[in-house]
Amino acid sequence: MATVLDIVLMGVVLVGNTLLAAVMTRFFRIQLDTRWGAVVYTVFIVPVVLAVTTIGAFSLGVGVDLGSTAAALGLMVGLPMGLGVTIDVLYVPAPDEYELPDTAR
Repeated sequence: MATVLDIVLMGVVLVGNTLLAAVMTRFFRIQLDTRWGAVVYTVFIVPVVLAVTTIGAFSLGVGVDLGSTAAALGLMVGLPMGLGVTIDVLYVPAPDEYELPDTAR
């Protein structure tokens, strides 16, 4: 049976994974020159990192038993990735919209 602490800790991992996905997506959008490069890196690298953090957290005893591996990966990797990418793409201004000062002398 799941305790309140297990559910809260699982929520913390979910929020942490969402933040990690948003930051990684932003990093790829800023660092890579092409739009497709950022998309490819986001699609293939972010889920691996989120899966590793989820496996690490669950191995420490955080979270509840969801019944299947697909449910755990869907909830702890798919949902945070979708939310993180959506937050970065829709709610944070594009990297090209920022005006940076000239630092060349």
